[in-house]
Amino acid sequence: MERIINIHIEKLPEGVYLATSDEVQGLVAQGRTITETLEIARDVAKKLLEAQDDKSDIRANIITDKNNFDMPLVIGV
Repeated sequence: MERIINIHIEKLPEGVYLATSDEVQGLVAQGRTITETLEIARDVAKKLLEAQDDKSDIRANIITDKNNFDMPLVIGV
């Protein structure tokens, strides 16, 4: 099963990226690149959703900016 969740990506002053989500409580991921951050966020989200066993539908909403943006993340649950 796949779900789409919105995550917020922010480039921190230290040069790393931080991913959070208002839709998955507790999701926080940090990486040196956007790709690395997304991979970590996907793993964290999958584990959190499995623990929460939440079956609600989530709608995607994309907002982009150079250093601060939202994007959907597909995870298998």
